[in-house]
Amino acid sequence: MNNITHKAKIAIVGGGVAGASAALYFGQLGLDVTLFEKEPSLVTGPPFCHLHAGGNLYREISDEQCVTLLKQSIDFLRFYPYIVDYRPTVIVLPTTDKSTPDALLPRLELLTHEYENLIAQDKQNEVLGIPENYYKSYSKEEVVALKEKETVSNPNNCDEWMIPVAKNIDLDKVQFPLIMVQEYGLNLFRLAAGTALSIEKLENIILHTNSIVYNVQKNYNLNGWDISFIQEDKSKTQHFDYLINAAGFRTGKIDDLLGAPCKAMVEFKAAYVSQWDDHNDIKFPEIIFHGERGTPQGMGQFTPYPHGYFQLHGMTKEITLYEDGLVANTLLSCQPKLGQDFIEKIENDWKEEETIKRTNAAIKHLSQFIPSFSTAHVGSKPLFGAQQIPGDDPTLRVAEVSFPRERYARCEIVKVSSVLDMIDAIAKELVSLEFLDSSVVDRRVFEQSLPLDDATLTKRAQSIASIRSYPREIANLTVTKGIK
Repeated sequence: MNNITHKAKIAIVGGGVAGASAALYFGQLGLDVTLFEKEPSLVTGPPFCHLHAGGNLYREISDEQCVTLLKQSIDFLRFYPYIVDYRPTVIVLPTTDKSTPDALLPRLELLTHEYENLIAQDKQNEVLGIPENYYKSYSKEEVVALKEKETVSNPNNCDEWMIPVAKNIDLDKVQFPLIMVQEYGLNLFRLAAGTALSIEKLENIILHTNSIVYNVQKNYNLNGWDISFIQEDKSKTQHFDYLINAAGFRTGKIDDLLGAPCKAMVEFKAAYVSQWDDHNDIKFPEIIFHGERGTPQGMGQFTPYPHGYFQLHGMTKEITLYEDGLVANTLLSCQPKLGQDFIEKIENDWKEEETIKRTNAAIKHLSQFIPSFSTAHVGSKPLFGAQQIPGDDPTLRVAEVSFPRERYARCEIVKVSSVLDMIDAIAKELVSLEFLDSSVVDRRVFEQSLPLDDATLTKRAQSIASIRSYPREIANLTVTKGIK
């Protein structure tokens, strides 16, 4: 714990994954934390559903980024074990793809080796199963043989998870081998519930929901920041020693108030919720059909939830990618300006006709490879939001934080698993300011000091899903233990 006698006051703007995690972390270390969130509840940003334990969904990124994602994912899983859906991912290359599955193998071997090294450093890093099972290849003959087997209600090894894939995909439209990777699912609603329940237990964290920060001024006398915000139609101003900007796609608005240098993009993201009534009792792995982004053959993602719900991505302009959905900041403002139709979706809601059109397009896209999935239908409104991307590279997948002003941290995570590296970097800054004792840096307490009752957590997660107009079922996990 923190042994510094002066208890610094930390302001965090934004209660998404970055802001809520930082509030929980620094609150547990004894700092006085105030978290400002525009929405009624935490973690309302763009959808996420993968652990990204190695970045295998992204062929275009470097090996270095993949290795970083592997380490960060293991840390994230250990910090938030209650949000992890322990089902694997199957990577498939269609026959139309320009590459081959064999091209993926050198990276998978590299990641297996890195996983072994991480376990050698700390046995508790063995959270993705044994290294020998990090990935497994399946020839066409092996898949055909599995097709004849009965599905298993509670699969607990690679072969049992592969059975529903073998039974449902069109084997004539895919290349072999198929590759299964221990790339698990993450549940957004359980993270929203768990961080809220944990923060509520800590007296030194003040959570202001339905609050908008509208001004930030440097206080030279007190050497910190005066932050003005509106809550319940009342304006208030409070002083803080340190400011963490975790405002997500609105990060540039805070930068503008401070006059901070910046270079960033914002991308609107959406995932579509479908329901497949004929298969509501079958446990699927996630299935990724690789393809060239932005073309009609763009990557398809088939992400399972309980009771036949599936989250879908199609990296085409008719499904997940939007015309003018990726914008950059200008010389006049750090805040990239999304079109008004995107802001309407974020701040109000989707039009029913667009929900139906794009969800059906996603179902059609995945039905190329899973023919019987054509009977699926719209399950709810899409999961959606806007995401910041630091710099000018839209393929960037690893970023954490920058410090463009004194006593100011700008969170720049692209993937949720980067959040703990972000927190470590901020902790070092707080040590240099003598707000934290140096003994707490790089020594994460993975065992939750605030244990959560699973029934209470599940009930809160389901309530959050329902309030946000999503099926309660997608707040649940399909599997709560790792693969053998």
